[in-house]
Amino acid sequence: MQNSSSVTVFTLHGLNETASHEYTFFAFTLLVYLFICLFNLTLIITIFIEKTLHEPMYIFLCNLCINGLYGTVGLYPKLLSDFLSDSHVISYAECLTQAYVIYTSVLSEFTILTVMAYDRYVAICKPLQYHSIITARTVSKFLLISWILPFCETTTAILLTIRLPLCGSHIDKLYCDNWSIVKLSCVDTTVNNIYGYILLLIHICQALFIVYSYFHIVRACVKSSEEMSKFMQTCFPHLTSLISFTITILFDILYSRYGSRNMPQGLRNFLAVEFLVIPPLLNPFIYGLKLSQIRRRVMLVFSRKVHFLK
Repeated sequence: MQNSSSVTVFTLHGLNETASHEYTFFAFTLLVYLFICLFNLTLIITIFIEKTLHEPMYIFLCNLCINGLYGTVGLYPKLLSDFLSDSHVISYAECLTQAYVIYTSVLSEFTILTVMAYDRYVAICKPLQYHSIITARTVSKFLLISWILPFCETTTAILLTIRLPLCGSHIDKLYCDNWSIVKLSCVDTTVNNIYGYILLLIHICQALFIVYSYFHIVRACVKSSEEMSKFMQTCFPHLTSLISFTITILFDILYSRYGSRNMPQGLRNFLAVEFLVIPPLLNPFIYGLKLSQIRRRVMLVFSRKVHFLK
């Protein structure tokens, strides 16, 4: 029987059925990762250098893009190297680090989306009070919360996992996640399960707050065509981001907790990684299309670069 002190390496079995097409999957994954980096970095740089975009909504959007890049770092470099390797292994320390990065990214994403929902609620439902409520100090506090809270939540979860003795080293996924490690434990994991439900309750409260915010936003917008236009321009991208993230993360949770090993490996892989593919790829794209100020500033930045090169 193995324990956590003797388990030094985990084997990732998610790539077992891709051996004959590893170069195709490598090229496709690399392309997706490059697009994610390009789209997110474009928005981050544009918002950073254009002073007219130094407003709360765009600052929160910049934070969302930074988090998207941070989360993908936890998956793509290791995954790309595994496509070119015959052995898909990861050390115990690297496995915990990967789980930590992915979990903090997921929790931070949802917290940032909650903050953005509140920002839009104040902007539409209390427009005259917006600048007195959403001050620079308030924005700074929200940004700190969106990072500190997820890091504290994940640190506690990882510490609870480290104490567990393990009876196995095989993870049936493309990457390490906390629940997969917990399932390898030789002892009772009730404490880990209870903490997981506490985290779920915290983020259900966030979800209820988002629903509350959008209930009042929609109620305010239906009163006039001008407010509805404002909703479509500034709230629709956020709502799209929220829905895509929620659906993808729910698929991963359901698969991790209740997924059947009888499912095809390809489908299991897709359900496991879609929350690290779709939101980071979709968010800058939909915001770039829907927010006219972002479109204009991106074009302005690129036109300046072209003019400079000439």
